[in-house]
This record gives sequence, C-alpha cells and structure tokens, in this order.
Amino acid sequence: MAFNDNCTLEGKNAVLEALKSGREIDKILFSASSLSSVGSIIALARKKGVLTQETDKRKLDKLSFSGAHQGIIALCAAVPYRTLGDMLSYAEALSETPLVIVCDGITDTHNLGAVIRSAEIAGACGVIIPKKKSAGLNSACAKAAAGALEYLPVAKFSSTLAAVEELHAKGFTVFAADMDGSPMYDADLTAPCAIVIGSEGYGISRPVKAACDGVISIPQKGKIPSLNASNAAAVILYEALRQRSFK
Repeated sequence: MAFNDNCTLEGKNAVLEALKSGREIDKILFSASSLSSVGSIIALARKKGVLTQETDKRKLDKLSFSGAHQGIIALCAAVPYRTLGDMLSYAEALSETPLVIVCDGITDTHNLGAVIRSAEIAGACGVIIPKKKSAGLNSACAKAAAGALEYLPVAKFSSTLAAVEELHAKGFTVFAADMDGSPMYDADLTAPCAIVIGSEGYGISRPVKAACDGVISIPQKGKIPSLNASNAAAVILYEALRQRSFK
C-alpha cells in the first residue's frame, strides 16, 4: 500500500509508476542520502516537468504513513488540473462572463482552498496557480475548498506571468489586487477579466504587476495594513458579482 488520504505516494516503485502513468504530481520530495537509489526517478520527474525538492529525512519521516518511504515521497493533486480552455467552457455552460482568480505565490493550502471555495460560490470560472512557490491541490486544500474542487477548474501554469500572457491572448483584462491601486469600485469587472491575488508576505511580484492592465485595491478604514489573501479574493469576487448582477 503506497497511497493515503493525504494524497501522498511513498517509496521508489510507487513514485516511479505514478510518473510513468502520467498521474498528477505537485512535487516530489527526496533526501540527499537516498539520491544514489532514487536518482533515476528524480531525473525522470524533471524530464516530465515535475517539481522536485531535496529535503531532510526527518521531514520525510514525518510525512510517511508506512515508515518505509525509501527516501522519496510524491505529493499528488486531489483532482486533475485543468486548462484555461476548460474554464472558458465552464463559463459558457453557466452562461457567465468569464472571471478568473490568479494566485501569485499563495503557499498556504488552507488559503488556496478558501480562494477556490469563494471563487466557485461567487460565479468565477476558474482559479490559476503557478507551478513553483504555490500550494497544491492536496487533501488539506480540498477540505478547505469544501467541495468546490468537484466543480471549479483549477489550472497550473509554468509561472504567474505565463498565465497573465495567456489570459491576455484570450481577451481577458487582468487586474492586480494591491494596496496602492485604485478603488475596486472604479474598475469594470463586468467584462471577461482576471484578478491576481498575491501572497500575504510578499504580495504580487513586480513583473506580474507590471504585466497587468490595472491595479485595484480594497478600501479600508482600520489600522491593520491588509486582509488575508483568501479574504481579499472573496471581497473582490463579490464586488465583481455585484457589478455583474446590476449591469
């Protein structure tokens, strides 16, 4: 047995067969001490574009449910990743104008799950995450999403910047959510658009922010500088829903 409820695969054979079968894998963790025996698996993973990370054996021990991880563990997606095309088809099926949330560097799985949950409820057609420096669709994310992953497409791009470029190519207006932007009430969120939400610690990266069509902010009166990333996404999503409901 090499799979558990936490969407992890452990052991050389389990990880190798998952790679060969094309299973969705967010990241493969391995210890330096095991590299001589798992090196060929790591090489195959990198060839397939799967993120790999060397880590401490103690972390692998903590993640392991069998106690026999053989120095390698794969973190898998709870559901398959989708495409921007899937999101457009989903919006069409719902007769909704496309609205996408792009997460730039949100590494907390509960935050990502909460964003996905809010996006589904507010009528968005999908959520995009980057391949690196992002939480994945593991069981904790699925739990926080409260069933939304069964309906809402989530896509993974090579980078947030690549996602913005593809959205532009499909005719989307892309807004960055940042404190120094114009009030979100002034932005037209009724057309096909995407909202980029940055991480709580670092916000949106400069290149991504520069590539966006505009910067919007959430008006605030309190002393605390900003909202939690998932809360910020929910507020903006509901402003989009408000505008679309009364246009």
